[in-house]
This record gives sequence, C-alpha cells and structure tokens, in this order.
Amino acid sequence: MLPDEGVSLVHPTQPRRGLRALVAGSLVAFLLFVGAAPASAADEQSGVEGQSFIIATDTTFAPFEMFQGGEVAGIDMDLLKAIADSQGFEFEVQSLGFQAALSAVTSGQADGVIAGMSITDERKQIFDFSDPYFDSGVQMAVAESNDDISSYDDLDGETVVAKSGSEGLAEAQKLSEEYGFTVKALDQSATMYESVKNGSAVAVFDDYPVLAYGIAQGNGLKVVTDKIPGGQYGFAVAKGENQALLEAFNTGLAELKESGQYDQILDTYLADPQSVSGGSFFDVVADSMPALMKGLWNTLRITIVAFIIAMVLGIAFGFMKISTSKILRGIASVYVAVFRGTPVLVWAFLFYFGLPQLTGVKGDIFWAGAATLALNAGAYLTEIIRGGLRAVDPGQMEAARSLGLGWGKSMQRVIVPQAVKISTPAMINQFVITLKDSSLLLTIGFAELLYQAQQIYSVNFRTTEMLIIVGIMYFIVITILTWIANTIDKKVNK
Repeated sequence: MLPDEGVSLVHPTQPRRGLRALVAGSLVAFLLFVGAAPASAADEQSGVEGQSFIIATDTTFAPFEMFQGGEVAGIDMDLLKAIADSQGFEFEVQSLGFQAALSAVTSGQADGVIAGMSITDERKQIFDFSDPYFDSGVQMAVAESNDDISSYDDLDGETVVAKSGSEGLAEAQKLSEEYGFTVKALDQSATMYESVKNGSAVAVFDDYPVLAYGIAQGNGLKVVTDKIPGGQYGFAVAKGENQALLEAFNTGLAELKESGQYDQILDTYLADPQSVSGGSFFDVVADSMPALMKGLWNTLRITIVAFIIAMVLGIAFGFMKISTSKILRGIASVYVAVFRGTPVLVWAFLFYFGLPQLTGVKGDIFWAGAATLALNAGAYLTEIIRGGLRAVDPGQMEAARSLGLGWGKSMQRVIVPQAVKISTPAMINQFVITLKDSSLLLTIGFAELLYQAQQIYSVNFRTTEMLIIVGIMYFIVITILTWIANTIDKKVNK
C-alpha cells in the first residue's frame, strides 16, 4: 500500500535522532567557540610570554639610561624591567650609541630600541612606535660662570652644541636661523657639557630632564631659558616587525600608569636625584676600577685574538706579494689596498650591522670586532712581512740554492729567519696600534676600556678625570707589553 501524499517516508524515530544530533552539534560548536575565545585572548596576552628579546639603548643618556653600580639603570630601563615582569618576557640590553642603537634595530641585531627616542614623522617611516611614555621638552644651558649668555638673543655669532639625532638638535637648528648662531652636533651629553665648560661652545641644547639630572650631579652648567615644549619618547621596533613585543609594551605601560608605579619610577630619578659625582680623584679611581679592569681585559682579549689572525693573514699575503704569480700578487695587492685605504670604523659597522642585514643572521659583537681589527692589521703586516723578505740580500738565496737547498728549504732556513729579525720591531709597533685601535669598537657597543670609561663619566660627569685614568692605564699596559715583546725579540733574534 502506497503512503498518502504528504506523509513522510522517514522512520518515526529519525526526526528525534536528527534533533539530538543537531542539538549535540550546536553544543559542541558552542563549547568550541567558548573555549577558543579565551584561548585566543590568552594567546594575544601571552604572545611574548617566555620569550627573550635584545633591546638596544644608549647608556650615556642619564637619567633615562645609564650604568649605576655595574647595572643598567634609569627611567627607561626601570620601565622596561617593570613591563617585562608584568608581560612575562625577558630581555638583554645592548648598550650602543644612539645612532648605532637605531642601526642595530634596522639591521636585525636588536628587536627593539628604548633610548629617550622622540617620536617623529620621519622616524615613523622606519620604525613602529609604542604609546608615548614621556613628554619631553628642550632647554638651553650655559657654563655656571657665564653671565654673558642669558637668552637666545645673546647667541649671535656663537657656537652651541646639541646631541646628534635628538630633539635638542632639531630645536637648536630651528632657532639658529632666527638668532644667527652655529650648531655643532655631538654624540654624548657629557661631551657636550665639557665643550661648554671648556669654551669651545657657549651653550648646550638638551632635553630638560637630562639637563636637570646633570646639573644635580654637578656638571658645572646652569639653565637660562624656559622649557620649549617638545615631542614624546617612545619604544620602537623595526617597521612591521615584532608587533607582539610592541603590543606587550603598550599593555604593560598602561598597567604601570594605572597602578601608580609609573609615577614612582619617574620620581626616583627626577624628583630628588641622588648625587653620584662627589669625592676626590682617588675616590673616582676606586669606584671605577672594577668596571675599567673588566674593560681592560676585553681590550687585551680581542687584541690578542685579532693579532694572531692578522699574523696568519700577513704571512699568507706577504708571501703572495713576492710570488712569481701575477694572480697571487694581484689578490694580495687588492687586499692591502682595500683595508689600508678604508677606515676601521667602516668595517666595524659593516661586519656588525651590515652583514646581518644582508644575510639575516645575527652577528657576534666579539667576532665582528676581532674581524675588523684582524683584517686591518693584516693588511699592514702583509707589507711589513713583504718588506722584511725583500730586505734580505738576494745573494743569500743564491748562496743557499748553490749549496743544493730547494726554494722552500732556502726560505725556511735562510731567508725567513733574517726577515723575522728585520720585521720584528715593526710587528711590535703594529701590535700596539691594534691595541689602541680596539677603542674604536666602542661605537658598536663592545665593552672595551674606553667604553667602560664612557659609561662611568656619562653618569658622574667627571669626564676629565676618567680620561686621565684611562690614558694612564693604556700607557702602563702598552709599556709593559712593549717591554715583554722587546725582551723576547732580543732573546730570539740574537
């Protein structure tokens, strides 16, 4: 019997099964949605949790970044530490100059930068900024004993200083057109203050909290103008990179402001800054010696490693320079011409910032510095060794060959020993030059002797005393090393 039209052919229990399946499916979907939403939010909140980042900075910008008691401190550092704690990430500070810190981020050597960096439209083309964490402003200061300069009107025909890439430099350049003074850019606040005190400039334009902190430390200056309202400081990452880190910084900053911890950090350094510049010259020596000895060890370590590599290069290319092969002579000549004809700093920046940007692989600061020194010294050692080999009387080779010695044995037993004796004084001199050239590596943040001194006098503003101490240390070390080398030379090359 056929069913009536409009009557379903489905089994009578099937609608209930379908309903149960629909309800069950809806419940599963709802639970998945409910479970997924918190997971997504958690992922967003903990997007940097457990991760470690390299943060570039300029630790010569007290009170925002500085070294105190061997530790990185300051407003920026305390804010970063508090935000890292609240957001569950770790960080390692890479201390560089301001411009080098920016290069570290754009080259991929660092994940972010916090260095009292003003947020500008030009920088937004290269960096992504956080929410502002400090409202800045610029003031002008002169030497404490200077009563001739009390306003911008007194600057006509004079020279003022400001920090490279800073808001103070931008404001000074704007005012220079109106008031007829010259602006000179320098890299550090302590250096700027010294130039004002020694008379090479009559005034300095700097961020008002930095000036206030320096004056509290006894930097010998006084403020003579009102604050020019300025821009805002921000944490930055490379354009389109490390967005999770940027979001974590913003979230943590908002929490600090809400809890009141933000104001506490600022008050620590701005409300009543503690003086760290007191004491006699010998007090400065005692306080700074641990950091300076660490810097001295790094100087000696990188110099020795670089010079060993340079000797290998010098010997190899030195023999290539006297080869009968035009190709080998050409290769050696190009090497010498390139590394003798270009500044050491160019290669330091290229090896530490340029190569990582090209290859996408983060560089090691020690080996970048060692390669810089080795290749530079190797070019000079190539010519020293070539000159030593050429200085040996050609008759010595002819005599050795006439006795039946081959070219190799003649070089090993007759020519090379004489060439070493001739070249040793110049090699010792090149070692000393390499040791002194290691101070240039402070520009990429290598913690050698002069770098450590720079970190100290950027806080206590005892620039002259610190440079005298460092000069004495260099002199003592170089004198001892030269005496050791000369003693060895006399015993070996009798």
